[in-house]
Amino acid sequence: MNKRTFLKLSSTALATPMLSPSFDWLAPAPMTNWAGNYQYSTARLAQAKSVEQVQELIRKYPKMKVLGTRHCFNGIADSTQQFIHLGNMNQVISLDANARTVTVDATMKYGDLAICLDQQGFALHNLASLPHISVAGACATATHGSGVGNGNLATAVVGMDFITAAGEKRTLTEAADGDAFRAAVVHLGGLGVVTHVTLRIQPTFQVRQLVYENLPMSQLKDHFAAIMSAGYSVSLFTDWQKGTVSEVWVKSRVEPGEQAATQDFYGAKPATRNLHPIAALDAVNCTAQMGVPGPWYERLPHFRMGFTPSSGKELQSEYFVPASNAVEALLAVERLRDQITPHLMISEIRTIAADNLWMSTAYKRPSVAIHFTWKPDWTSVKNVLPVIEKELAPFSARPHWGKLFTIPPAQLQARYEKYAEFKQMLAQNDPKGKFRNAFLDTNIF
Repeated sequence: MNKRTFLKLSSTALATPMLSPSFDWLAPAPMTNWAGNYQYSTARLAQAKSVEQVQELIRKYPKMKVLGTRHCFNGIADSTQQFIHLGNMNQVISLDANARTVTVDATMKYGDLAICLDQQGFALHNLASLPHISVAGACATATHGSGVGNGNLATAVVGMDFITAAGEKRTLTEAADGDAFRAAVVHLGGLGVVTHVTLRIQPTFQVRQLVYENLPMSQLKDHFAAIMSAGYSVSLFTDWQKGTVSEVWVKSRVEPGEQAATQDFYGAKPATRNLHPIAALDAVNCTAQMGVPGPWYERLPHFRMGFTPSSGKELQSEYFVPASNAVEALLAVERLRDQITPHLMISEIRTIAADNLWMSTAYKRPSVAIHFTWKPDWTSVKNVLPVIEKELAPFSARPHWGKLFTIPPAQLQARYEKYAEFKQMLAQNDPKGKFRNAFLDTNIF
């Protein structure tokens, strides 16, 4: 890509303030994640604004973790000793229109990248519910995924640059590195410091979003596949009460001459106003609905980039079950409604295509995600999670790596065919455990 194109792309990104050369500092107060439920174990933070500074810091510290956008709800990204932050490394590096790939700094947020891509006539295959998360963090945990034909965000990765525990640069690509690549993409933070990610892109497209209210839960028994295939991306929202799905969000690619459907949807009625997934909250934070066409990046997320996502103070859990067992799993959760609902804000149900990334929650199986947005009461949530996990155990439910779960490590490991090989790969790349923490020690090692 020529220099003019690069400048045009990078100038639209929301860069962080310019920093002096790398330095260490102590945060003025204890640092927490975005939702405020998790306090990190150290406030020691080193800034870096170049790959060379990242290498310098990796060689300097015996233990460290990268501090990203802090959207995880558990200790997967925690450190007791040292954080590093990649400063203003949040630019588009190159766009290859012929190969249909884009290479970005790993800390770039999806919301910023989407605008850059759309201006050049391109798009990603999917976005998360909220666009405030970083590319590297989302891919490391195999986050999101929505649409029967769409893989999670990590499946767009075709290459990645990272710095090893020895401070050496390394590149892996889908085309050249086979199993090493498939092992590394969803690395759970244990591989090294990812500095650049190359993503597969496609021509830009428009999407319209229709919302329907009060879908009878009974319709899922006979029509689940058809309902979830009704759009490019479909989400069901429910509190598991009254035998209904309170809202169905259908996001469809706009085709020439196509008109937005307004008829009933399997017994659900078209919404007459914009809605928030949590009915009691104002929809001002949400992306446009009512069938109004718009750019892919302004419709595929549920929440707008410039606004506080979701409800703010909340807890989250998410479990992935095989699509073939989806209805059984949903009915199992519904039976727990009176135990769940007092602590719940809302649940979302989505679909994800199968992939071949070793530690992906959709590894080798088309999946359905059952997501819980909880009230910020960990004592109560901690008690209800084992009850849900017991009901979902027959379906080998895999929890989201960055959200709250209580599944014992032995059970968790048994649900990943490549667990042993993945553990070995991490040990080979980081023999002294520089990037390990309590989460990895418990759940992987």
